[in-house]
Amino acid sequence: MAKEFTIENEYLKVTVTTWGAQVKSVIRKCDHVEHIWQADKSVWGYHAPILFPHAGKVVDGRIEAKGTVCESGQHGFARLMEHDFVEQTQDTIVLELCADEETRKFFPYEFRLVSTFQLENDTLHHTLTVENLDEELMPFGIGYHPAFTVPFDDQHVATDYEFRFSEMESPICLNCLPTGLVQKDHYYLGTNITAIPVDENLFANDSHCMVNLKSATLGLYEKGTGRGVVCNIEEFPYTLLWSKPGMPRFVCIEPWHSLPSYEGGSTKWEEKASAAVLKPGEGWSTTLSTSFVR
Repeated sequence: MAKEFTIENEYLKVTVTTWGAQVKSVIRKCDHVEHIWQADKSVWGYHAPILFPHAGKVVDGRIEAKGTVCESGQHGFARLMEHDFVEQTQDTIVLELCADEETRKFFPYEFRLVSTFQLENDTLHHTLTVENLDEELMPFGIGYHPAFTVPFDDQHVATDYEFRFSEMESPICLNCLPTGLVQKDHYYLGTNITAIPVDENLFANDSHCMVNLKSATLGLYEKGTGRGVVCNIEEFPYTLLWSKPGMPRFVCIEPWHSLPSYEGGSTKWEEKASAAVLKPGEGWSTTLSTSFVR
């Protein structure tokens, strides 16, 4: 049974659920705006899933590792499991997922995945730490998938918003159509731009996987007011934009450290490009910092 934990300061009130270790709610206190998508199952039933041990799809939906074959759906299993409570302080919540009989059905390694949520003024830091508790090398992929509600209030509509880069960009996007696996070609989402308008056509062909951006931040901004949700993406090699086709009711900014498998690639886990390969006893961390600004 999922449990919820809340931290708050003078700027934000944040609720985290143990189901998938997701941020379930971020309310900005000055205007009472709920920024996290509330997981309407008729549209998309998640808030902000974490992607582990891979982001996107793998070839044939399979992981071959340590002499076994495991079935693995899109984005891995961590988003679909209960995570255990570790500790809570005034500004921090810590959850963990440890290898057990259930996880070994999908990923035959001993591991610990720690999610640390920490508030700092108008910013939420979400740190993911992976520890290899196995006796062998452990490759893995990882990514974030937060969904932000649009519009922010009933005085606005989705087209009142745009994505803004902190630098001028000509975003190169990898093509993952039609299978969800990385193809050999790519396309440009724009040329010498600093913003991408939100409209009903932006996600007609699914997500946009942008590579090698120069920008330190990518934010969803309300035109004319300056209100926004701003993600620090500078440590991530890939950042995706995604929503359902049609006029968006939410948009996702997804910083990833790894990609889906390549079309025609191997199902062998050690041959898949990884975010990291940990030796026994090693750990690795990454942090997504999201500011809720006005």
